Amino acid sequence: MAGKLEGKVALITGAARGQGRSHALRLAQEGADIIAVDVCGQVDTVEYPMSTPEDLKETVRLVEDLDRRIVATQADVRDYAAISAAVDAGVSSLGRLDIVCGNAGIVNLGMVHELSLEQWDTMIGVNLTGVFHTCKAAIPHIIAGGRGGSITLTSTAVALRPVQGAGHYIAAKHGVVGLMQTLALELAQHHIRVNTVHPTNCDTDMIQNPSMRKAFVPDSENPTREESVPAYTALNALPIPWIEPRDISNAIAFLASDEARYITGIALPVDAGFQRI
Repeated sequence: MAGKLEGKVALITGAARGQGRSHALRLAQEGADIIAVDVCGQVDTVEYPMSTPEDLKETVRLVEDLDRRIVATQADVRDYAAISAAVDAGVSSLGRLDIVCGNAGIVNLGMVHELSLEQWDTMIGVNLTGVFHTCKAAIPHIIAGGRGGSITLTSTAVALRPVQGAGHYIAAKHGVVGLMQTLALELAQHHIRVNTVHPTNCDTDMIQNPSMRKAFVPDSENPTREESVPAYTALNALPIPWIEPRDISNAIAFLASDEARYITGIALPVDAGFQRI
């Protein structure tokens, strides 16, 4: 049986691991071919280990195991020339572009008045300017395809319900929502739908690392995954500490499909009732 994205091509940033890899596999399961982009290297100010070229190769292998085509490129979304070249190469190889998942992002913590200028600039550069670069590079290709499309940008639950200690992250992700709402209006004439997804904490390397756990369990010298469960669970109405990447991927697959053909301009929480207790 054909998948609901058969014959479509999807661009995914941050595709080497975590949510991005999950999105690539979920959309490939529905029949899409994939343009995968990831920095595959460390970004200054990020305290946890980031993706590697080997991670991106594994994404390629897993997509190809699903009998789908994939073009993978190492590129930093802060570098417009690099992301534009990656998108152009993918479209040249796969023939078109229909779907965009602006997923690449980083996180670190700090009270606003204590943030370094580098922390602020890097956060905005990756999490907001990088999304703009992705959209700017991709949109002309979707328009040229002549049959509409879907853009889903990854924001966060804390863009809708802020917390302390992440002002630069929240500001960037708020900006993503504003960008989405503007694009939804600008691109409607081309039948291109634009939405954001807003995950609660998701079980990836972005939260499963010592620096993030320490923020949630400050009294422990080296908090374990198990020690952090109660603090993470307390944030959600549903009694779970975090969601899985596939939970976001399922929402994106829906938004990219014809089942959501008249859904545009929305901020969709996938958040287990984050801070609605």
